[in-house]
Amino acid sequence: MIDLDKILRKKFPRIPGFLVRWIKKLFHIDFLNGFIGQGYQGVEFAQECIKYLNINLVVEGLENIKADGTRYTFACNHPLGGADAIALVKVMGELFGDNCRFPVNDFLMNIKGLSGMLIPVNKVGTQSRELALGMERAFASDAQIGTFPAGKCSRKIDGKIQDVAWGKSFITKSVQNNRMVVPCRFFGQNSKRFYRLDKIGKMLGMKFPLAMILLPDELYRAQGSTLRLVIGKPIPPEHFDNTKTPLQWAAAVREMVYGI
Repeated sequence: MIDLDKILRKKFPRIPGFLVRWIKKLFHIDFLNGFIGQGYQGVEFAQECIKYLNINLVVEGLENIKADGTRYTFACNHPLGGADAIALVKVMGELFGDNCRFPVNDFLMNIKGLSGMLIPVNKVGTQSRELALGMERAFASDAQIGTFPAGKCSRKIDGKIQDVAWGKSFITKSVQNNRMVVPCRFFGQNSKRFYRLDKIGKMLGMKFPLAMILLPDELYRAQGSTLRLVIGKPIPPEHFDNTKTPLQWAAAVREMVYGI
C-alpha cells in the first residue's frame, strides 16, 4: 500500500501541511491502494491495472517489432503521465516478458508491483552516481528499454499539447550499446485544469512541479477512456551518425514521433 504522507515528507521535507492535505485528496489513495493491495507484480500489474481503469488500449504497428533477440529502445511521447506509462509496460511486457526496463522518476519506485522493472532517475535534485550507473547497466544489458525522453508529461506549448524538448541520453546510450530506437506515439491529453495549473506554477516561478500533483487525479479520470499507441519502424543505431549532435538527433526522433 502507498503511505502518501510518509513519501511526501521524505521527498519534500519542507512541503507545507496544507499542500500535503490537498495532494492526499487529489491522489484518490483508497482507489489506488484498492488495486495495489491485490498484489500483482511486473507485467501482470500493468495488464490488470489497464483492466481496473477500464481503458480501451488500441495498439498499432506491432508488426514492426521482432522477438528475435534484437535489443530495442522504445522512445515515446508522454501526453498523460500515468495511463500511457502503464500501457507501455503492458505492451512491451506482452512482447518480451519481464525483461523490460523503464527509466522513471525515483518517486515511482514506491509502486512496489512495478519496482523490479523500473530504473530510478532522480528528476528532482541531483542525479547520484549510483542512479547513473543503474542506467548504464540497463542499457548495456539484454533487457528491452522503454523511455519517455522528455522526462515529464506533455505541456501546452505554443497552443499545442506536446512534449518539452527531449533529452539526448536515449540516443547516446542506444548508439553505445547497439540498440535499435523505436519511435512511438501515444494519442491523448490531460484535462484543461492540468495545463492551467502548470501555467500558474510557471507564472509564480515555483520550483515545485505544481501540475505533477494532479497526475494521480488525471489517471483516475482516465477510467473508461480509449488510449491509442502507434509503434513506428525501428531505426538502426548507425543512422545516428556525426551529421547531427546527439541532442539534434533526439529532436529529430521527437519530430518523427509527432509525424506518426
